[in-house]
Amino acid sequence: QLQASGGGLVQAGGSLRLSCTASGRTFDSYIMGWFRQAPGKEREFVAAITRLGGGTTYAPSVKGRFTISRDNAKNTVYLQMNSLEPEDTALYYCAADYRRSWITTSESAFDYWGQGTQVTVSS
Repeated sequence: QLQASGGGLVQAGGSLRLSCTASGRTFDSYIMGWFRQAPGKEREFVAAITRLGGGTTYAPSVKGRFTISRDNAKNTVYLQMNSLEPEDTALYYCAADYRRSWITTSESAFDYWGQGTQVTVSS
């Protein structure tokens, strides 16, 4: 199971850090990703990180502002979000891919999903 937290209301230009904690003992076997879904829009890829944290991929819209990281000892993946914009308002989901050793941005590649945490950025 994946449990996401850290969402909230923040003004434009502000920062938030999302966390996602996984249960179980095989966290370092999963590629971890973050996706988001804004009202009326399809869910979209945000960022992903390889099993040991050596590789990351970002959506162009967040590159340079968001940073994904993981602490395998704590079974937790993070998404540090800086310079937030109203367009970042969405429900953010963490997800795990246990089948691949490389990052793919397709949500169909991710097998387990958290419940989502709401991020709202006011202008």
